[in-house]
Amino acid sequence: MNLKLKSEFGTLKAVLMHRPGNEIDRLTPYNIEQYLFEDMPYLEVMQREHDEFRSLIKGATGATVFRLMDLLIDVLIDDNLILDSFKFALQDAKLEHLAEDIIPRLSTAECANALIAGIKVGELRKKLKSPHLLDLPEHSFVISPNPNTYFMRDPAAVVQTGVISCQMKFPSRKRESYIMRMIFDNHPVFKENYKLQYPPAPVDPNGNYPTIEGGDIIVLSEKALAIGNSERTDAASILQIAQMVLRSDEVERVYEVFLPHKRNFMHLDTVFTIIDENLVVTYPDAMQAVLETRIHRKKGVDELGNVIIETEVLHKSILSILENEIEHLEVIKCGGDNPDYASREQWYDGANVFAIGPRRVISYNRNIHTNRALRDAGVEVLRIPSSELSRGLGGPRCMTMALDRVEF
Repeated sequence: MNLKLKSEFGTLKAVLMHRPGNEIDRLTPYNIEQYLFEDMPYLEVMQREHDEFRSLIKGATGATVFRLMDLLIDVLIDDNLILDSFKFALQDAKLEHLAEDIIPRLSTAECANALIAGIKVGELRKKLKSPHLLDLPEHSFVISPNPNTYFMRDPAAVVQTGVISCQMKFPSRKRESYIMRMIFDNHPVFKENYKLQYPPAPVDPNGNYPTIEGGDIIVLSEKALAIGNSERTDAASILQIAQMVLRSDEVERVYEVFLPHKRNFMHLDTVFTIIDENLVVTYPDAMQAVLETRIHRKKGVDELGNVIIETEVLHKSILSILENEIEHLEVIKCGGDNPDYASREQWYDGANVFAIGPRRVISYNRNIHTNRALRDAGVEVLRIPSSELSRGLGGPRCMTMALDRVEF
């Protein structure tokens, strides 16, 4: 596996997904804000929708679909990795010292499930008699759940030069990055085949790096990378990534695209998605807004071998940037030409389709006006049910981490 991507639309060869599990049933009206949800999905239906999504990808492309839980179980066979991962997961409750007592009482699969779905005091008391648990409320979490894990786009991103291991903005998602980094570093399918682009070495033992999330990272063209400066991605991380990817000739330009710090502009891929070499689907309001964009280029190399960056600031719309980068650009508007439909369907990620090949996309069935506009432009639209998957406010691209595509 190459673990490098030259485009967002080449025919899919390998992808990573996570089937929603018990972590979704941990959501309540009292904690959904903490876990970055605005509603509580119905897990059984959500799983059926996700199963159909995964089957559609395999049937339409023949791509290898890796499942996160399977990969996690594989790496947790290592005694050191399972101990380190439980100590990390128990940090928030300040119960790291319980890791060695908990692990022998759970199977490897149960350990993997606990790292994603969490574990409550009452559940742990059934397996572990410990004085450290006596004064804790029955329904409090010893390990908190990660209900956002099915949004596999965010914890890492594969770009032209390798893999960016992301650093999540909010505490409730930081373990997702930890798990993904552990898999890339240690799983035999990946560990010999990837080049880490972020975070920089030496590793900070506390993981204190500027934040970046994979939904803000888009392979704009073979030689250009776009990264959204958003509520979840910091300018400092973008500059560090630019210094890494510009070391080689594989990337010549890194665009830093400023986004409003609003929920409906959470990531850059909620604003536009590239579905062919000259075709994008966009949210019109955001595309026309004039915000600052910075272009980072390689100016030279200092005596220590570090890339010296030159930065050009442009006060142009995102659409203007795309027109400068992509020849003969064609734009499909989310919601068609109706602004009401555009705002409704952008809320449910109409512009966040998943390209499985040139002009072949998977889209939520609920975004009927966007889907019609795509078909009118000659795009093959494969629809998936979305009554529950969409409640987390993420689309088909959000739920997939593309690992390998056919190069052009």
